[in-house]
Amino acid sequence: MTTLRQAAGSLLVVGLAGTELTGLERAWLRLVQPAGIILFRRNISDAKQTRALLSKASALCTPHGFRCVDVEGGTVDRLRDALAAMPSAQAVTVAARQTGKTSLIREQGELIARGVRAFGFNTTLAPVLDLALADSADVMGTRSVAGDAENVVAYAREFLAELATHGVAGCGKHFPGLGGGRRDSHFETPEIRRGWKELWNEDLKPYRDLRDALPMIMVNHAAYPDTPGKKNPASVSPFWITTVLRKRMGYRGIIFSDDLEMGGILKFLSMEEAVVTAVLAGMDLMEICHSPELILRAYEALLREGERSAAFRKLLLARSREMARKRTKLFAGGVPAALTARQFEALRARIVRFQSAVAGSNVADESAKARPMKPVVETA
Repeated sequence: MTTLRQAAGSLLVVGLAGTELTGLERAWLRLVQPAGIILFRRNISDAKQTRALLSKASALCTPHGFRCVDVEGGTVDRLRDALAAMPSAQAVTVAARQTGKTSLIREQGELIARGVRAFGFNTTLAPVLDLALADSADVMGTRSVAGDAENVVAYAREFLAELATHGVAGCGKHFPGLGGGRRDSHFETPEIRRGWKELWNEDLKPYRDLRDALPMIMVNHAAYPDTPGKKNPASVSPFWITTVLRKRMGYRGIIFSDDLEMGGILKFLSMEEAVVTAVLAGMDLMEICHSPELILRAYEALLREGERSAAFRKLLLARSREMARKRTKLFAGGVPAALTARQFEALRARIVRFQSAVAGSNVADESAKARPMKPVVETA
């Protein structure tokens, strides 16, 4: 029988400090027993080391836990140094459209899935479903596939199908859409001035069309003041999570928060308020990517609220049971087998050739190249 402590921990996905598990991390992981681990470039030196780190950390998590990494391609690719650089989703989409080779998208999905599995992960937090609009160009860069929903859907459908074929869970992000955002939610809460009809017909169309193909959807920390969500960040909004995503769209997969350490939420609410409010709004899993202090504060806040409120305790326990069922279904295949040295080098060579093929198609996005890019913060 699940205890309140187990339920609280099982709604958190957490990050680690370095390439080896420390004694302090072992202690708090054993206490919290989170739903899974997310690793970043700071945690990854090579496949053998990464698999060992994931194995040791996952042994202290819930069964069938998440082993997450961000591999979108382009500027967000946590495996680029340890494996090979993957071209951006935008570059692949443009190349596929202009050459007529939609197989390029499927190949990218396959190569990302194989790379993710080689390092022991079972989840990549991709694809990005935000529209490539002028407002967000300086923030999102080539992470966004296209400015229209149809091309975003076409890319994501092929990409997700390849992930699923190779046993990797994908995650569509950043619901309900960052295309109209001028500010970076890593640092502050963007206010996106797009109305409900515009959002429903354009930004939300990829989520509606891909509803049954998305194992997970990540909710962002932007506010949409011209909608019934008002100025609340979407990640703590019952309107966006329960009313729109669950009820109007009928989504039955896992709803996952963007990193709760980001300024977009912590400048709006304390960590304690954020995790409790997110759960009440309908969030399934909450991501805290670095700070042990913030992870423990979140865990204790969920416990305290569960002890204070019988209704919240019931909600936590029910959410935990549901997440256990979904994790088991997603990750029943267990941990991917390690590649031999020859297999790993063959995979690296395929990615290098793929990168060359995309670049050599002579369809690079020249406007994106010419525009100076902001550095991508090391978070989800």
